[in-house]
Amino acid sequence: MCGWIRVSNSIESVSPSRRAWQRFRRNRLGYWSLVLFSLLVVFSLFAEVLSNDKPLLLRYQGELYVPLVKDYSEKTFGGDFDTPADYLDPFIRDKLNQGGNWALYPPNPYGPRTINYFAKEPNPSAPSHDNLFGTDDRGRDLLAQLIYGFRLSVLFGLALTAIGVVMGVIAGAIQGYVGGKTDLIAQRFMEIWGSMPELYLLIIFSAIFTPSVLLLLVLLSLFGWMGLSDYVRAEFLRNRQMDYVRAARALGVSNLQIMWRHILPNSLTPVVTFLPFRMSAAILALTSLDFLGLGVPPGTPSLGELLSQGKANIDAWWISLSTFAVLVVTLLLLTFMGDALRDALDPRKVDA
Repeated sequence: MCGWIRVSNSIESVSPSRRAWQRFRRNRLGYWSLVLFSLLVVFSLFAEVLSNDKPLLLRYQGELYVPLVKDYSEKTFGGDFDTPADYLDPFIRDKLNQGGNWALYPPNPYGPRTINYFAKEPNPSAPSHDNLFGTDDRGRDLLAQLIYGFRLSVLFGLALTAIGVVMGVIAGAIQGYVGGKTDLIAQRFMEIWGSMPELYLLIIFSAIFTPSVLLLLVLLSLFGWMGLSDYVRAEFLRNRQMDYVRAARALGVSNLQIMWRHILPNSLTPVVTFLPFRMSAAILALTSLDFLGLGVPPGTPSLGELLSQGKANIDAWWISLSTFAVLVVTLLLLTFMGDALRDALDPRKVDA
């Protein structure tokens, strides 16, 4: 009997956040999706080290050079021109391999904008020993574009999700806590704002302003907060009637402190649950706009631009297949993480 009481007390002493994490870890698919996605994101942050047309470090005539940090002219390595050295040029490579010279290249010796002028096949070329995933119709290495495009998509999705969460939580908290005419007017504004044609606005602004990632982030942020604000509003409407809120009011606690310290921590379940799904939607939005030519500036490595190239070059199956595989794997990992997170935070779930 004493042993049972001791076990039950240890179970009760576990914090709710720790119990949620334990439930999340028991979902093996969601947990390993989080691990794999985190590793992919970390690796993509070091894209310049993994895939670049410049050596990470080289030694030439007894001196060390770091081309990844500083540009050197061709004359530095025995060339004839005062232009930036092309480290894919066979002449430069021969110079770096003579007389005790050496160069440490990245695992994939191509950057996202590197054009392989010394390719043996016309572009787009199929996967080969030189280009493991092949090249696009401009001669750029496909593996390098996938690495940099994945990083751009993930960072853009994180930024758009963070901005949408902050704006959605603020709007939903004010509506739900204040209520009354404030809530009514805000709901009517959201209905009008949400009915505006987002795609048409993007087309208009892309024609007026120079396309950029920052402009796209601002435009999508104007509409990306409304879905989450409804859930936060509902949680605040429910929690503001709880006894602990009434007790805080009776003790003279300010409204801002009640919202921040008491109601918000108890209303974050829908916010945290929908984070992976909102990030998936942000990545899909960027990919779709890039596919339509309304996204990032031309020349920027992006998954949507690769899909557009695959559509224009049906015979180059490696472009569409590799890009589609990266998108599918990314969205599946986020979906598995979202499902596991939803189950872990579900109050109806009972620990085994």
